[in-house]
Parts: sequence; structure tokens; C-alpha cells
Amino acid sequence: MRVAGIMSGTSLDGIDVAIVDIEQRGRQRRLQAVAFETVPYPNSVRTQLLELAAGPCPVSQLAYLHFLLAELYAEAFQRTCQRHRIRVSSVELIGCHGQTVFHDGDGRRILGRKVAATLQIGDGSVLAERTGIPVVSDFRPRDIAAGGKGAPLVPYVDYLLFADRRLGRVALNIGGIANITAIPPSATPDEILAFDTGPGNMVIDGLVRAATRGRLQYDRDGQIASRGRLSTDLLRRLLRHPYLRRKPPKTAGREQFGEAFVGELLNSGLKLADLVATATAFTAACVAVGLQRFVRPHMRVDELIVSGGGIHNPQLMAYLAAFIPEARIRSSSEFGVDPDAKEAIAFALLAYETWHQRPSNLPAATGARHPAILGKISPGGRAKTVGQS
Repeated sequence: MRVAGIMSGTSLDGIDVAIVDIEQRGRQRRLQAVAFETVPYPNSVRTQLLELAAGPCPVSQLAYLHFLLAELYAEAFQRTCQRHRIRVSSVELIGCHGQTVFHDGDGRRILGRKVAATLQIGDGSVLAERTGIPVVSDFRPRDIAAGGKGAPLVPYVDYLLFADRRLGRVALNIGGIANITAIPPSATPDEILAFDTGPGNMVIDGLVRAATRGRLQYDRDGQIASRGRLSTDLLRRLLRHPYLRRKPPKTAGREQFGEAFVGELLNSGLKLADLVATATAFTAACVAVGLQRFVRPHMRVDELIVSGGGIHNPQLMAYLAAFIPEARIRSSSEFGVDPDAKEAIAFALLAYETWHQRPSNLPAATGARHPAILGKISPGGRAKTVGQS
């Protein structure tokens, strides 16, 4: 079955589209990536999303963006098909994660009840109408309804891709937030441990964007960090962040490491290069702390398999190697998975599972009470009008 996965992450840099051929043999899934593209958000859309993430907004703005993003997803999908000479009609299903604008898997008291909530925008019905292809979207709410955190969901795919009989492996994805999936040797699904370790590129990007007033959006190739000096005092303070002490299952986002967090760093008095160098070290140190506190008591870590945009930052990768010297660090590309495409590929596979009415959350990772079939299905094709035969 040919499935497209569409993903736009917390870094808000654009839309990832992966087209994947999925073959099922018994319990095994074989994935063959056919195409991948990243389509940047228009600057005006990115600005709107950043404003939305930073604070309160009119409901009308949220509603308009919900529909607008679906239009952009459809265009990005069609552009990917054109560039790779893929017939749109050959794609049988689309899995679309949407853009997270709010996530609180822990919940808080609202009107007398404790409520957890998540919101991903980019309407599946619009995407199905524009493409004529069935769409699975809105994956996270069902897990939350089942008592989970609604994240992480990618561990199901990590388990299928990277489980090994002999080696203890940890899959690390460094997007806006960094998350890990710890897979013991010969693990069963209920032995998987997965959680967000803390910021990925989010704090680094926020510092660069704020200090340059939007002229730069991120630290390309770690160049700014390479010119700075690590502030060990600041790093020690950052490592006392309460999130790092919380036990899994847990998730992180802009609520912990967004604009307010970046603003505190900018007020520290350090120059930009030193702040970026320290934030880069902090991202890697959070991964190391997460492994030390929550993973190593249960399994050995032989290999760290890295994907996501952070893999292109040599300074970040060097810090990972320094802080986690006992693990062999590998790129997901060594396993046939494009590091930039992995999460889009993951949502293609999650949609495939939903289409076949199979659960694809891992309760051991999300904290859900039971496995759940994720997402909502928007049928493809054109509906017949009343009286049409």
C-alpha cells in the first residue's frame, strides 16, 4: 500500500511529506521510502503560528489557520508528487499529523474537573477534499482519552524499525523537542520506554531568531555555537529544570521551553554565541540525563540512533558523543531511514495501522490504560450529490 505521511513539527520550519510503500508480511512491516520533500512555511504563516504558540489568540484566527494549513498540506503533497513523478492516484492513503498548537498531556483542573488536552490544526476533511485521498488525522486525542499523555507516538514505529535481538538501542529524534525510544534487546512492545528528554532545536532556534530579530531562523551547521564558549554555570542552572526530574511517561513543548524560557536566557547577560553554545550543550545534556536516570537502570545502551534536524548540527552531535561516550552513535540513514523524513514516515505507518483497524500507541510509552486505534478518518473521493446514482 502506498501511503503519504505529512508532518509539521514544533520547530515550525515547514511541512515534511514522505511517500512510502508499506508491505505487510505476517507481523512484519516493510517500508520503502519513495519520495521526501520539505516545503517551508510562507513567512507570514510561520509568524502567525509563532504568535499562536506564544499566547492567547482570537478563536477566529485559530479556525482560519486550521483550514489554511490543510490547503498548504495539500499543495505540499501535490508538489512532492510532481517533483518525484509520482501519480497522485497511486497514493491510497494520507496520514497527517497536523501542527501542534497546544499540548498538555498531564492536564489541569478546568471548571471543577481535571482535563488533559491537545490540539493539532490542519483539517483532514479539507485535505481529503483537495487530494481525493482518504486522510487519517488527529492522532493524539484518542490516546489522551485512554488515559495517556498523547505522546510520544513515534515509538511504535521505532520499535518496528530498530528492535534487535542482541543490542540495546535508543532511537533519538531531535526536532523542536528531543525524544527517545529505548528498546531493550529482544524487547516486547510493553518493555519499551519512551519520553521527551527536553528541548531539541527549540531553544537554539528561539535564541537565534530573537537575537537577530528574525533575520536568521536557526543556527545553520552549528556555526554560531562553534564561535561561542560554553557557560558551565548557566548549564548547571539549566540542568536543575524540574522537567528533567519528572519520571516518564512525560512530554515537553513550548509550555516548558518556549518563549518565556528563551527570554530568561536572553536576560542572562551572555552574548549570543555563548548562549547558543550553552543551549546546544543543554539539549545534549538533557538526553544524557534522561538516559542516566530513566533508561540505564533497566537496560544497557549499545547504540544511539539519531534522526531529525538536529543531526545536521555538528556541535550538537559532538556534545552527544562527549556526554554519552559509551554508546555508538549512528544515523537512522544507516537503517534506510532518511533522518529528516523519519517522523513523516512514522505518520504514514500510523495511518496504515489505523486504516487496518489496529492500535498503534504503546501504553508503556504514553501511559495509556490500553492500546488504542488512533486518529480520525476523512474519506477520499468526491461525494455524490443527493439523487445522483
